[in-house]
Amino acid sequence: MEKPIIGVLPLYDREKESYWMLPGYMKGIEDAGGIPIMLPLTTDEDSILRLAHTFDGFLFTGGHDINPELYGEELEDRCGEMCTDRDIMESILFKHVAELDKPLFGICRGLQLFNVLLGGTLYQDIPTQRSESHINHKQDPPYTEPVHHVSIAKDTLLYPILQTECLKVNSYHHQGIKKLSERLVPAATSEDGLIEAVVMPNKTFTLAVQWHPEFNYKCDDHNFKLFLAFVRSCK
Repeated sequence: MEKPIIGVLPLYDREKESYWMLPGYMKGIEDAGGIPIMLPLTTDEDSILRLAHTFDGFLFTGGHDINPELYGEELEDRCGEMCTDRDIMESILFKHVAELDKPLFGICRGLQLFNVLLGGTLYQDIPTQRSESHINHKQDPPYTEPVHHVSIAKDTLLYPILQTECLKVNSYHHQGIKKLSERLVPAATSEDGLIEAVVMPNKTFTLAVQWHPEFNYKCDDHNFKLFLAFVRSCK
């Protein structure tokens, strides 16, 4: 069987005016049996539609904060750096890929983006907006080390993949889901109640996690299972 070809959304460095990529996103797909290709950063809708039809699946990567305008809120001081071109491209691509029912896997920003595009909202800054939380959601390096637990919902796509009700995960984010989209189902929750994974029902494979399997999939079988399940769904 031919290996699936999977589009990986690019990261962008404004100061260097460069597109770049964390190797774990690419190697995680490659080690799981897929062929990863970093996509161009484009806002041309015809080009994005062509990409949606060309690839077998798509990985939505981490990175910039999402513009609060997309979920109907005003920008707050503690919201981080944004990238308008990423917001535009990923919004268009997600819409087309979801309509085509091709596999979608989101990591960190990817989870937040899925929620926003489907009508949910975000905490713009967890430390200030959820100051009662005792969980460290933005750890220091090394990012391979898990820092808090999440509970896995047994009635979602995530449980058959991981085969565990509890998983200790790494964590590097300051934003998260505030109001969950009505079109998503929570698949994992942290000890302080923050939603850490979501699935979109009635789709071939639409899954997103808040933690970072690209950093530790080589030393954590559970996180490698995420890449395996995603790549297999693309075949």
